[in-house]
Amino acid sequence: MVEEVLTAAVAAGVGIMVYLGVAARVVKQYERGVVFRLGRLREGVRGPGFTFVVPGVDKLRKVNMQIVTMPVPAQEGITRDNVTVRVDAVVYFKVVDAADAIIQVEDYRFAVSQMAQTSLRSIIGKSDLDDLLSNREQLNQGLELMIDSPAIGWGVQIDRVEIKDVSLPETMKRSMARQAEADRERRARIINADAELQASRKLAEAAEVMSEQPAALQLRLLQTVVAVAAEKNSTLVLPFPVELLRFLERAAPAPAPSGSPVAPEGAPAAPPADTAIEPGAAPTPTPTIEPGATPTPTPTIEPGADPDAPPALDPPPAERD
Repeated sequence: MVEEVLTAAVAAGVGIMVYLGVAARVVKQYERGVVFRLGRLREGVRGPGFTFVVPGVDKLRKVNMQIVTMPVPAQEGITRDNVTVRVDAVVYFKVVDAADAIIQVEDYRFAVSQMAQTSLRSIIGKSDLDDLLSNREQLNQGLELMIDSPAIGWGVQIDRVEIKDVSLPETMKRSMARQAEADRERRARIINADAELQASRKLAEAAEVMSEQPAALQLRLLQTVVAVAAEKNSTLVLPFPVELLRFLERAAPAPAPSGSPVAPEGAPAAPPADTAIEPGAAPTPTPTIEPGATPTPTPTIEPGADPDAPPALDPPPAERD
């Protein structure tokens, strides 16, 4: 009798241990348990710790409540300004309602991934290229709102959405590089022109001050000479005052007209161009006429007459009458 009782007790203990082993469940700290009894959801979500279910009747499903990092595959699209781009992103989300995440959607991870891809393509079509490159914060907020709107009914909360990379065609990259280079060159020229304007104003003020004190210009000249001589050069450049050049130009005599040479003082007058002087012969003196005297008649030689005969003189004016 005692043996039968002991055997029954041992069998009951073993049965209890087997039942506890089958019915016992452990829910981790970052998980929540959803119990279905005969296919029907039981009220209440099992928290972390040790819990029991009815074997063969209840079914426990665990839901991870941690933030999930899901990369969005790169999506290719055309922007609003007709530029083909390829954009990829990453989505951070977590489950806030374990029951809805199990009941309302078949696979909440796959649903969030597909919604993220669709929303990303929609954002690409609504945005310009400049917005994708420089205004990503606003696009991230818009993308997060588009994904979070349907995900609320799935018991999922979108924590954050970030656009990772924007891939551009090579031709577009070269065009943007040329545009950026031209813009930098334009700004450099503007800055250089502004600097020249400021420098010219300062130089004008300095020239005005130096014009009041002539010694200041000479001191500035000496400073320039010192600055040039400080370097290791074998040639020293000294500026020549322009005022001295102008003084020398005014002091120089005026040049004679071209084609009429000027004879020096005391030299004999040159013979006419049509008079030939034989070598060694003395030049014929030019007769001088006293004031009030009668000019000496010039002898004339008739054609065909003897050149050795004395020349005939023209009669005086009184005899002609």
